Parts: sequence; structure tokens; C-alpha cells
Amino acid sequence: MPQSYIKRILDARVYDVARETPVDEAPLMSRRLDNLVLLKREDLQPVFSFKLRGAYNKMQQLSEEQLARGVVAASAGNHAQGLAMAAQKMNVRATIVMPRTTPQIKVDAVRSRGARVVLHGDSFEEAAAQATRLVEEKNMTYVHPFDDPDVIAGQGTIGMEIVRQCQQPLDALFVPVGGGGLLAGVAAYVKYVWPQTRIIGVEPEDAACLKLAMERGRRAVLPEVGLFADGCAVAQVGKETFRVIRNTVDEVITASTDEMCAAIKDIFEDTRSIAEPAGALALAGLKKYVERTGCQGQHLLAIVSGANTNFDRLRYISERTEIGEHREAVISVTIPEQPGSFRKFCSVLGRRNITEFNYRYADAGLAQVFVGLSVIPGGEDLAELIADLEQRGYTTEDMTDNEVAKLHIRYMVGGPAPDAVCDELVYRVEFPERPGALLKFLSGLGQRWNISMFHYRNHGAAYGRILVGVQVPVKERRAFKKVLGEINYRYWEETDNRAYQLYLAQRRD
Repeated sequence: MPQSYIKRILDARVYDVARETPVDEAPLMSRRLDNLVLLKREDLQPVFSFKLRGAYNKMQQLSEEQLARGVVAASAGNHAQGLAMAAQKMNVRATIVMPRTTPQIKVDAVRSRGARVVLHGDSFEEAAAQATRLVEEKNMTYVHPFDDPDVIAGQGTIGMEIVRQCQQPLDALFVPVGGGGLLAGVAAYVKYVWPQTRIIGVEPEDAACLKLAMERGRRAVLPEVGLFADGCAVAQVGKETFRVIRNTVDEVITASTDEMCAAIKDIFEDTRSIAEPAGALALAGLKKYVERTGCQGQHLLAIVSGANTNFDRLRYISERTEIGEHREAVISVTIPEQPGSFRKFCSVLGRRNITEFNYRYADAGLAQVFVGLSVIPGGEDLAELIADLEQRGYTTEDMTDNEVAKLHIRYMVGGPAPDAVCDELVYRVEFPERPGALLKFLSGLGQRWNISMFHYRNHGAAYGRILVGVQVPVKERRAFKKVLGEINYRYWEETDNRAYQLYLAQRRD
């Protein structure tokens, strides 16, 4: 059981390449949350991620004959860099299979360390299948990114350092989860030494494979995996990692994209460093835990697991940060279309900071205004504002959690569709962001139906997003759905979405 990992962790070989990273206090977060918030800074490793530990420890356990065949791995980026550095240190040939959606900064970093990079598939699972084929075809030695006892033990040295660096047992320790190697290793050690410490895994909402396994009592495969936190984009938790985790971890928390973005900002404000989404995941979970439990005066630690993100992703992260922190709300307000209406409406908002204001003339009687504004976290401030606006006669709707509103409508507000547009269906589509992906979507639709609305914006992320309106007669809608299925991108119908209906749909008198 997990106790068997204690000796493995104590004997792990990691410090030839890895460093003992500091545990830093986050003073701003500590004051805000009324708890002592600590950050374990694995973003300060030579490859800017903890993955170096497990990769190097595993390679130290391989025989000369296994090393001579060369090593191969599948990775979304951080394990790849760790293995590449370990192989370079040991003068071993390394081949890394990476999903085509991997941020370029990670691809370049792997190549710079002398490893051969093979870009294959859109997910970790597809990359792993290709790596397995290379093992069979070229007789290479496979180094798993998480589901291996030696890799788990290497990651577990982080838990050993935390116990040594903290002056007293923690009340709770928050660990990001992808395949579970980091959580299994850290939990095995910390729970053995500090059984009273709550060990909490944190996953992205759209890649919560451990949460699914814990609920079912067995491993299961997610049908779809979100790519924003690419370092944790895994469809199924590891077999060995789950065996350890289910006996050592107290609970699993999930975090949204907006909450991860807010945590990236929090880490920056306390450390002046920029974590990648998966790197900030544990802090996002810590914040949700404090909000849910109302705990005060506790010692809480989050592992900052990595800092490998493309610079151009920061634009998207910055846009979503305030909503993730619950400091920005997005609302839709109906006001009279007459002189002085804007001024009167703004006077009701008072001295609130308006972050966005979108409007275009569309109707002689009423105007729809799309407003982003700063609010006090907690929800009461926004609720009071909406109640005040309603009492003054303004029809108001909260769009803060409406993905179509946040991703597309805010950039498209320009009035409803003209009378000539009929039979319009609206879909939100996500696809792996790579050359040719947008063309594939448009080519797949063909020329049978007219595209009446289209919005695409490159967010510097691993996936692209489209909001598309297509004129499809009722009798052809089954055929249209079949075409969407053949394109094989994730999609959601948004024809009835309130943001679309208010700002872009054809007026029905």
C-alpha cells in the first residue's frame, strides 16, 4: 500500500538535475483569505516544472541495455521537458510524442535539449498511442509521464521537502491533478508523516478524471477533455496512481477556466512570476476550499507545479481573470432609446468601474446595453445592483456565467439580424488550434447552407472557438446535424441563448 512508497521516495535520485524548491508565503493571499497561504515553487525548476523529478528518477532505474535503446514518452509538454533534460544529462537518445495542441514554448524547449519531437494527435491519449507504436516498432524504452512507481516516487520528493521545510503540519495541502503522479507521490509521503493533514487534489472542471473515478470507485475514461490546462488534460487517471490516491487523498476539488485565470493573477501579484494554467490549479482549489469552509487561521499550501505557457495566451488569461475572481460581472440591461438615457443609466451605476460598454442602435423604442463592471466578490453586491436596477424599471439579466456572452457576444454587439435572415441556427464550436483547423470546419460545412453570422477569435490558447449562425430550413436540420458530427469538433447549439436572442437574433414583433 502507500507506505511502500516511503522508502522509494527517500531513495529517489532527483537532485542531480532538480533543485529543492522553496516554500514561499503568499502575503497578499494570506491577508485576503485570513489564512497562512504557502506556495511550493516547482515553477522554479530548471525546466519550470516538477516533472523533471519523476523522469530522472525513472531513468536512473533503467538498465544499460534499456537506456541504449533510447527512451520515448508521450507528453503535453512538462514531462517531455523533464525527460529531455534527464536524457541529455545521461547522454541517452530521447523521442517525445506531443499532441499538436501543445504550446509552442514547450515544443521549442524540448527540442532545445536535444530530444526528437514527434507531433501527433490532438490529445495526450492520441500521443500516447503513437508512443506505444514507436516502442513496438523501434524497440525503444517507454517512460510513462505518471503511471509508474519510480516516476511517482520522484514526484514524491516534493512531499518530503514540504515536510522538512514547514515548521508544523499543514492543515491542508492542495495538489494539481492530471494523471495523478504528483498527487500520488506527495500524498503517500505527507499522509504517512502528517496523517492529520487534509490532502486535496484539484482538477480542471473539464478534465476531472480523478473526480469521476472517486465517485464511481473505479477508473473511467472521460468522453471529452478540455485543453486550457494542457498540463492536466488527461482523460483517465493512472491505474497505479489511483491505487495510491484512493487511500491517501481526502477530497477532490474542481476549478473553472476563469478560476484558474484568477489564480494565475494571484500568484503573479505575490511572486511576480507567471504560472501556467495547470500550475495555478492548486491555488484555485485552495481559494474555493476557503470560500466553502470559511476556515480562518489555518496553514494551507498549494503546489505551483509549472510555468510553461505561451506569452500570447496571457491576453485571454487577463480577460478572464476578473470574472474568475468574481470581481467583474457582465450584465445585459434594457434602457429607453431616447436622449439622456445613457447618462441616467450610468448615474444609477454610481462610481462603479465600468470595464466594458457595448451598444448599437437597433430599435426606436428600446436599447440593449451590454455592460461589464467591477463588483465586490461574494455575490451580494451584484445581486443588490440587479435588484436596484430592476426597482428603477431596468430589465436586467446576469450574463456573467454565459460562455457565449463572454467569448463572443461582447465582441459582436451590433444589433439584430436583418429581416432577410431566416431559419438561423446558432452553434458554439471548439476545435484544436492548429493550421488548417478553421478551414476544416468551413470545408466540412460545404456550400449547402448559408453562413449568416460568424465570429472567431484566436485567444492564444490550445483550442479555437467559433460562434456561427447558419440558415438551415427545418426539413434539413437532421442533415445539418449529421454534417456537424462528421466534422468531429465539439459543439453546442446556442440558438436559444439569451445573449444571442437579445443582441443578434432577428426581432420578432
